[in-house]
Amino acid sequence: MTAAAGPAPLKGGALALIAFALALGTFMQVLDSTIANVSLPTIAGNLGVSTNQGTWVITSFAVANGIAVPLTGWLMGRFGVVRTFVVSVLLFTFASFLCGIAWDLNSLILFRVLQGAVSGPMIPGSQALLIAVFPPNRRSTALGVWSMTTLIGPVAGPILGGYISDNYHWSWIFLINVPVGLFCAAVCWRGLKARETPTRKLRIDTVGVLLLLVWVGALQVVLDQGKDADWFHSTFITVAAIVSGIAFVYWLIWELTDKQPAVDLKLFRNRNFALGTIAFCLGYAVFFANVLLMPLWMQTQLGYTATWAGLVAAPSGAVAIVLTPLMARLSGRIDARFLATLAFASFALSFFMRAGFTTNADVWHFTMPLLVQGVAMSCFFLGMLTIQLDGIPPERIPSATGISNFARITSGSFAASLITTMYDRREAVHQTRLADQFTAYAPTYAQTLETLQHLGVSAVQAPAMVARQMLQQAYLLAATDLFWLSGWVALAMIAIVWFARRPAAPTGPVAAD
Repeated sequence: MTAAAGPAPLKGGALALIAFALALGTFMQVLDSTIANVSLPTIAGNLGVSTNQGTWVITSFAVANGIAVPLTGWLMGRFGVVRTFVVSVLLFTFASFLCGIAWDLNSLILFRVLQGAVSGPMIPGSQALLIAVFPPNRRSTALGVWSMTTLIGPVAGPILGGYISDNYHWSWIFLINVPVGLFCAAVCWRGLKARETPTRKLRIDTVGVLLLLVWVGALQVVLDQGKDADWFHSTFITVAAIVSGIAFVYWLIWELTDKQPAVDLKLFRNRNFALGTIAFCLGYAVFFANVLLMPLWMQTQLGYTATWAGLVAAPSGAVAIVLTPLMARLSGRIDARFLATLAFASFALSFFMRAGFTTNADVWHFTMPLLVQGVAMSCFFLGMLTIQLDGIPPERIPSATGISNFARITSGSFAASLITTMYDRREAVHQTRLADQFTAYAPTYAQTLETLQHLGVSAVQAPAMVARQMLQQAYLLAATDLFWLSGWVALAMIAIVWFARRPAAPTGPVAAD
């Protein structure tokens, strides 16, 4: 794909500084979408509310962000890519400061809504700008820089959130964004303001935006609150799901027939974009689900703290950081479908390895599958984004990246809700089956109680110890069931990838990075 007419791509130190600042913008936004999760009990306790009430701190951000992301293409066409990105970063920084000084739950939720809404263009904007400032033959390097920050964020979030919650006031999970955001905005505006993209007067698709607001907002509430409300046993969740479904159908029809839609759904006519988006979303959903599942199991059943559960996952991020530059260089020489295949195969192997976990496994056994996952992380975004953006004209890339990131965020929300619900339900199934074997008439159960009492355990403590072990094993079996399922889903994604066309090779000679 040839570059659009305009300033020449950046080189040398200027390119490195701008790429670093853009990557920081991405990392800051991704980190903030996950860092609050692990700190939620601390935040709720400090503000004097229950954890269930505190979940609105996460829900409010997700709803606002989910609505804002798909509007990125329209905003950048109307105001320019650079201006939209820089203003978004500055507003996000200001909103982070407000979150850090929030005085009660209501004020924090209000500021999180603001933070989510203004951060919509940050990830698509950084992706579009990285592609624009790198030479066309180094586009894979630009995607490599972007993918590193996007995948490391969910891994770093629990570690940093747990450390801050354990050692400092929770407000610092938001206040640390202030100096980073100011630096990012200053560097990007100074280095990119002369490279602003052409703007055009676009009418506001009022109906499309309002329908988007309704269906995305209702869907995010269903996904974030459904588990705690027992899903469709709750009238509120049922009504929200129906409203979301009806509004979505109307929105789909409106956007496909409107002359200047807020969200350019006609991009899905491109086969690679459509298939790439499907595989990208399902792959990210499986990855994100397991990012949540493993620390959840380790903290609730194995006694790991939030910080240590995060540190177990840290090596996967380190592997991804080391390998991504290599994969970026290779991606300019080989078919992107091979990279995507390697990513999904590595994800599958990592999940299948986790299916062999036991409750007495050591840290090394927990870390090994995550090292394999690091290999997958290093080439997943590169392969999938190369396939997705193949054949997309430069002027439509902001719209394409906005839709892609919206689909990724939504699939992550689906994954978070489904994995926690399935985890609890599979545990209930396994606990029932195990309980059938531990009755007063079962010889093994009676023998176990007798052995424990011979070891000095009282008659009251012995059944409690057996029940605790049974519960622990039930959660282990539930987790391994989901690890197996994740592995098979990852393998299925390989087939989807190969239905896509082979992406065009980069133009110009391949540069040595």
